[in-house]
Amino acid sequence: MVVRQYDVYIVGLDPTLGADIDKTRPCVVVSPDEMNHHLRTVQIAPLTSNVTPYPWRVPVTFKRKQGMVAVDQLRTVDKARLLHRAGHLVPPAVRGIKAVIREMLVD
Repeated sequence: MVVRQYDVYIVGLDPTLGADIDKTRPCVVVSPDEMNHHLRTVQIAPLTSNVTPYPWRVPVTFKRKQGMVAVDQLRTVDKARLLHRAGHLVPPAVRGIKAVIREMLVD
């Protein structure tokens, strides 16, 4: 399976614990392609239909639905959790995710 950064996959996130985002849902692969090529795991950020405008969430329209990329819920999952590819994010959403990750983890 070829997994690319900023592809959206339907991912089975259960089982979860506590405040983890759960169930099967679309998630954005945020790990770089080189890691995706060599490792059995990928880093993902779930999409949610909750559109509360937190600064760590990025608004997106995916498959004609409004939602948010929950960058605050980054997690590493085994590729076996990736059920199927659902699409790829558009450049404005990618820039938004990069900016939030930079703000949260780098600056």
